[in-house]
Amino acid sequence: MTTADHPWGRVDADGTVYVRTADGERVIGSWQAGSPEEALAFYQRKYEALETEVVLLEQRIAATDMAPAQAAAAVQRLIQSISEANALGDLEGLRGRLERLTEDVGHRREEAKAAREQARVQAKQIKERIVAEAEQIAAEATHWKSSGERMRELLDEWKAAPHAERAAEAVLWKRLSAARNAFTKRRKAYFATLEAEREDVRARKENLCAEAEALSSSTEWGPTTSAFRELMRKWKGAGRADREAEAELWKRFRAAQDKFFTARAEVFSAKDAALREHAEAKQQLLDQAQGLLPVSDIRSARSALRGIQERWEQIGAVPRDSREHLESGLRRVEEAVRKAEEAQWRRSNPEALARAEGTVAQLRATIAQLEDQLAKARERDDARAVRTAEEALTARRAWLEEAEHTLAEFSSLSQGDDPLGPPHSRWASRRSISS
Repeated sequence: MTTADHPWGRVDADGTVYVRTADGERVIGSWQAGSPEEALAFYQRKYEALETEVVLLEQRIAATDMAPAQAAAAVQRLIQSISEANALGDLEGLRGRLERLTEDVGHRREEAKAAREQARVQAKQIKERIVAEAEQIAAEATHWKSSGERMRELLDEWKAAPHAERAAEAVLWKRLSAARNAFTKRRKAYFATLEAEREDVRARKENLCAEAEALSSSTEWGPTTSAFRELMRKWKGAGRADREAEAELWKRFRAAQDKFFTARAEVFSAKDAALREHAEAKQQLLDQAQGLLPVSDIRSARSALRGIQERWEQIGAVPRDSREHLESGLRRVEEAVRKAEEAQWRRSNPEALARAEGTVAQLRATIAQLEDQLAKARERDDARAVRTAEEALTARRAWLEEAEHTLAEFSSLSQGDDPLGPPHSRWASRRSISS
């Protein structure tokens, strides 16, 4: 057999195949089946196969999320294969590429470790937030339905959250379990107390129903209405029984109320009808009374009004919404007749006649004095005194004309004085009745 050389090895005369490495030549096989060139080609193909594995591993590590541990194991396996490989080629170059991959994998391992640590920190923060909210609900919640739903949601969030460091997660889980148990105990205690309170409310409302039913047949409308109002106040302040009992008790209480107020309404309706008839009758009397105005004949007006007043009082009460209109209308007529009588009385009063006569006499004497003063002023030719006397005379003569007119009226009325006396004495009875 002849020899053959290759950049990375050779085949000697006895068929031994060598590969050249940094440490020198290493025997990789013995070839007897053919020419040296075929031996070189065979072992070169083995190298190419190794190189293909290295290329595929490089691509896999670069392009996928291959776990660092898995990648490191694959690199070490290939390095071991290259160290013992019976292949012809740049084995040191392949080793260098794998060592660089080892560095890359190491970086990835550190990054993965940091990421895991960050994930554990974040997971711990998430679960701490879950536990804190659960503990707050356990300590403060009073809306039991929504709080219970939120507790279940927090448990689901815990299960869905990533895992934290084992020891920390165990502590947090213990706190979460304690919060859930505390919430459950508080809720059970609340509903146990609530049930007792509702039973107490039910008993109190049954008593209120019994009282209402006892009052439902009463015909003492005013006191019983006040009593029902007080029962309703107590009902509202008693709280609530459970839903079914509350509905049944309210039905009883309402039925008792309706029975009483329906009976009262029927009675009041009959009274209202009578009161409306009274109002119509009084309106007719008021129309008659208003027909007396303006007063021309005081005696006949007073007599007619007296009859109207007597019938008015006999009719009785009227509805509240009509009372003010009717009473104020009649009071206006009474006031008009009273004023007419007072005016007549003042004119026919002897004292008033005497005052009128005195006023006329005094004015006449004053006028005589002023006329004498005017004559003397003219004799003196005192223009200022003349003017003053004339102005005073003009005023006094006007006053005298009015006073003489008043005196004439008093004189004519003094012939027919009212034998019944002053008008205020004749209105006492109506005023006492109206009040």
